[in-house]
Amino acid sequence: MDTRAQDQVLEVISRPAQGKAKARPTPLLFVHGAFAGAWCWDEHFLPFFSAAGYDAHAVSLRGHGGSWGHNSIDWWSIQDYVEDVRRAVAELEQAPVLIGHSMGGFVVQKYLEQAQVPGAVLMCSVPPQGLVGASLQMVFSRPDLLGDLNHLLGGGQVASHVLEQALFAQDVEPERLLRYYGHMQKESQRAIWDMSLFNLPQLLRMRLPPLQIIGAELDALVPAAQVKMTGDTYGITPEIFPGMGHGLMLEQDWEKVARSLLAWLQRQGF
Repeated sequence: MDTRAQDQVLEVISRPAQGKAKARPTPLLFVHGAFAGAWCWDEHFLPFFSAAGYDAHAVSLRGHGGSWGHNSIDWWSIQDYVEDVRRAVAELEQAPVLIGHSMGGFVVQKYLEQAQVPGAVLMCSVPPQGLVGASLQMVFSRPDLLGDLNHLLGGGQVASHVLEQALFAQDVEPERLLRYYGHMQKESQRAIWDMSLFNLPQLLRMRLPPLQIIGAELDALVPAAQVKMTGDTYGITPEIFPGMGHGLMLEQDWEKVARSLLAWLQRQGF
């Protein structure tokens, strides 16, 4: 599925419901994090939830994946990304459960200031307090990784081992790592500033649906302490997956996360 506005095409990868549990009424829309695209969900999560009976979709925000806007990536704000989610939601027959990872979780929080959805999931999400806390923690714990990410943010190239350190705590095969590395890209500096200081979520404006918060014990980018801070903000105890890193949907034990999320969706009646 593509969403179009004056030839501004957004890539949306869609996997229709399959299997015995076909046609659950509430679709799912996955929102990727920084430096990535919809592809990261199509590796495991879209096929898994399609087989579980959900219409599963993943949007590439403008400037990412197969979407328009790569040449203007540094101009895009978090509000622009929120608008992309709005466009993707508008193409669906029913409002979806939104599932956002990292920066995508921040975008989902901003979307909830403006619209209602049946449910939302924040995976290793930038907390509502922004990136400053996580960045400060990296200054002391992983200054080398922080420097490499800043280099990538500025449009520079980094070695594939930087991706491994940033996303994975479990072993990842070299060929898979190189394939993921080939998909990684520059991120909007404006969006990073928005998540740091200039456009933090306004909690009083949010229309909070049933909410699930997920983190990873060994996350180098959004540490478990930051995920717990998000949980404290929303009054929810997060689920922290032991022995896993930031890229939960791509780790070897991705299915543990997917099955936990599926159980939550079913408990909510979605």
